[in-house]
Formats: sequence, structure tokens, C-alpha cells
Amino acid sequence: MYVADSRAGTPDSPAPESAPASAEGAARPRAGRRRAAVAPTVLALGTVSLITDVSSEMVTAVLPLYLVTGLGLSPLGFGLLDGIYNGFSALVRLAGGHLADRGGGRHKWVAGAGYALSAACKPLLLLAHTLTPIGLILAADRTGKGLRTAPRDALISLSSTSQTRGRAFGVHRAMDTAGALFGPLVAFLILRATVDGYDAVFTVSFCVAVAGVLVLVLFVPGGSTRPPATTDTPCPTPRPTLRATPRPTLRAALALLRRPALRRLTVCALLLGLATVSDSFVYLLLQRRLGVPDRWFALLPLGTAAAFLLLAVPLGRLADRAGRWRVFLAGHGALLLTYGLLLSSWHGTALPYAVLVLHGGFYAATDGVLMAAASDSVPEELRSSGLALVQTGQALARFVCSVGFGAAWTAWGDRTALTASAVALAVCALFSLGLRPPRPPRSEGLA
Repeated sequence: MYVADSRAGTPDSPAPESAPASAEGAARPRAGRRRAAVAPTVLALGTVSLITDVSSEMVTAVLPLYLVTGLGLSPLGFGLLDGIYNGFSALVRLAGGHLADRGGGRHKWVAGAGYALSAACKPLLLLAHTLTPIGLILAADRTGKGLRTAPRDALISLSSTSQTRGRAFGVHRAMDTAGALFGPLVAFLILRATVDGYDAVFTVSFCVAVAGVLVLVLFVPGGSTRPPATTDTPCPTPRPTLRATPRPTLRAALALLRRPALRRLTVCALLLGLATVSDSFVYLLLQRRLGVPDRWFALLPLGTAAAFLLLAVPLGRLADRAGRWRVFLAGHGALLLTYGLLLSSWHGTALPYAVLVLHGGFYAATDGVLMAAASDSVPEELRSSGLALVQTGQALARFVCSVGFGAAWTAWGDRTALTASAVALAVCALFSLGLRPPRPPRSEGLA
């Protein structure tokens, strides 16, 4: 998700322009940059993510209602399960990144194992009807996500250049989000067309997930994903330490936190994750504010997904030009506005649209942008492990937030819980402004 070249700048500033060249020479780099933004590996992985997200979002769209209304779980019980669903992958992300790095070319196969494990969990939901087995199934599903996320993002990063990485992640996230857009819609249609709606959703979800695994095996390259030489500037910085470590170790991966920029990004992701309320809670809060009937609940994620889909590429390009750090923090500003609207007394017909657009904008400005910024601070030999460090901190923080929010909702009510989260997010965002990654000497590339 290689040491960056000396032209790349920092996550806070756009890359300086290269030296003048002839008209013919200038045309080739521009074409190279366009190819890097939509490299075959990025498109293939985007297709896999699109199909897989149709499967996973089918389940995610109905899970809150299934657990709270169908099985009668309390907000605290749901918060625990939601925390497992969104945060358990943190326990295996480092392992997935480490396995991919040690193999040299195992990124595809480690990611494939994660996709296959998640697919295998879908039909098991047909057999589980109590808290414990559902929790175990969701934990296994998130183990698969943890295994695949860092190797997948590393493949995207390694197939792109420093100047186009934000766009590459934006293209991938847009394709990924197209699946998130279709998933709830498919779930909604299945619920309306069948008697045993939840069982049908879980069955169809499994079939779609298997198709995603097949696309990965057949179409994602398994070897090197380095961009063509014409699309990046040769790195003038020697890498004696990395050459002395041909097989990366966990110790070497953890030592990446000594890099100031990566350490600060990880701390910021962790702090802001502590105040990032789960999507499912946002939809439950919106349903309560508007009195949305249960049969329409599965459509609420469509608004977030549509906004994410439309904004992912433009905000990725903006991050490449204006600075990834600025766009990342601005995304959390959009999330804070989302909380504010849910807490306000406004009941206009535009409320759900505003909430869901801001919510989708938050993801478009943070998800891929964070990985692009972190990629600039991690050498090629440890790319998966370095991205996994950032993802692990963020996932653990969101797990804590889900459990804490569910407990606060149960004890004091939803408005008090959301008010506390809004205050925490504002404080963490202000603190993160002071943790802006330092600008390294140009001879060191991006830190």
C-alpha cells in the first residue's frame, strides 16, 4: 500500500514539476502516468474488490437489522459484534503483510487466501442464530479481510508511481465502492422477493464471493508489479539496509515506526479511529431520526457508496496535487459535520442526502488517501508490512470505538453517545494538526 523518488515531495505538498523536456519526451511521461493511474493490476484488483464488495455489502446492509431486530441484540451486544466485524482483522493484518513481504511475490496468493476465507464464512451465517457462533463467524470473515488488505494495497502501490499513487488508489476505491453500491441494492431486492430473505441474502453472497476469488486467480498478475521504467524517476538514494535484509522480518517491519512520517500517520490514524463511529451505527441513528421502515433500511448504505464512488477519484487526484495530509484531515471534517447533522434539530427532506453524501465524502478523502500517504514512507521490500502497521492501528481503534459507542448508547442513549463521539473527533482532529508529518531532506525522498 522502494523508497520514494526525490521529486515526490511530501504528503503535504504537491510533487514538484520535473525538468523541461522535448515535446516528444514530455508526451511519453504523461502517457506513462495515465497508464500508471489505471495499470492492469489496479484494474484487475478493482474488479476483484467490486465483486467481493457486492458480496460483503449484501451481508453488511442487512446485518444491523438482522441482529438488532431479528435476534433482539442490545446496542451493546451489537456494538461488540460490529467491533469484531470491523476490528478483528487488526490482529492478522501484520501477519498478512509479513507473509506477503517474505515471499517476494506472494502478495497475490496471500490476498487470495484472505478472499477465499471470507467467502467460506458466508454460508455459515445460515447456521448461526446466537451471539457466540455469529461472533466466531464474523471473526473468521474479518481474519480473511485482515490477510488480504495489506497485500492488495501493496500491489496497488507497487504498480503505481509516487506522483500517481493517489489516483491509483482512487480508481481502485471507486471500483470497490461500485460493489458497495450494488450490494445493498441486491440485498434489498432479495429481501422483497423471497420469504426467507436473510437466508437468501447469505446464500447469494457466498456465490458472488466465490466469483471474486476466481477473478483474482485468473486475472491478477502474480509476479512483479513494478511500473514501467518510463513512469517513475530512478531513485538516487542508496538502500544498503534493505539489501542487507533480503527476507524481511517482523522486527524489521516494526522498526518502520522509527520513521517519523510513518509513525505520525499511524498515531493519527489510531487517534481519529477512536472517534469514528461505525457505519452501521450511523445508519441506525439515521433510521431513528427519520423513522425509516425496516424494509428500506438496506438502502441507506447506497447513499454513502454513491458519494464515495463519485468522489474517490477526484479526491485521490486532489491529494496527489494539494497534499494527502490535508485531504485526509478534511475528510474527518466531513465526518464531524455528519455527526453534527445527526445531532441537529433539522428534520428537512434533504437531511438523509446531506448525511450520506458527507459520510461518503469522508471515506473518499481518507481510505485510499491514507494508504497513498503511508506508501510514500515505506520501502518496497516492506511495503505490505508498513501498510499493515497503519491499518492495524486504525482497525484496533475502530474496534474500541464500536464497543464504547454501543456501551454508551445502552447506558445513556444514542444522542449522548454521538455527542461524546463528536467531541472526541474534534479533539483528535485538532491534536492531529500538530502531528503533521515532517518534511524530510530532499535527498531522503518521502518520509
